[in-house]
Amino acid sequence: MHFRDLVTKCRSYRRFDNRVPVTEETLRDLVELACYIPSAKNLQPLKYIAVSEPATVNALFPSLSWAGYLADWSGPAERERPAAYIVILGDQSISTEFGCDSGIAAQTLLLGATASGLGGCIVASLDRKTIRDLLKIPDVYAILMVIALGKPVETVVIDQMADHDSVRYFRDVYGIHHVPKRMLDDVLLKFH
Repeated sequence: MHFRDLVTKCRSYRRFDNRVPVTEETLRDLVELACYIPSAKNLQPLKYIAVSEPATVNALFPSLSWAGYLADWSGPAERERPAAYIVILGDQSISTEFGCDSGIAAQTLLLGATASGLGGCIVASLDRKTIRDLLKIPDVYAILMVIALGKPVETVVIDQMADHDSVRYFRDVYGIHHVPKRMLDDVLLKFH
């Protein structure tokens, strides 16, 4: 797959075939990719928790908020829930700033998932206390985000948006998820 195709296929998928497992080995491979990302000051403060055991996957699900722009959708139905998660943590004994690193790591995990025939979604609207208790995460680790993973069962398309169009994603009557994106000429600036 060409890199451009990989990037454009790497969307936020929110509905999965939860009968298709994501193995612990696959999660380890994805996290290994994140070990090689650039890191601010090369501090490498990120840590990860791989969650693939079905009981823990099910227990983690209610702690995540899904698709804020879809007001009439409370999240994936039980059969369409993620098969696994990667929880991204910031080790506060190393640094208290994780913004650049966590974004690079999340995108790398999603690109790796896409290259493996999977899909995912970055979820940052979380019940952090419940997640901390469930996974027994010590206080030294900030819970930054959760990457939901699985075999996608939805179609996500990119729509070109004009300058004043809404950025809100939506689902059409066929269940196709549309994501408006600004195009190159709208973002590549040149000042004379």
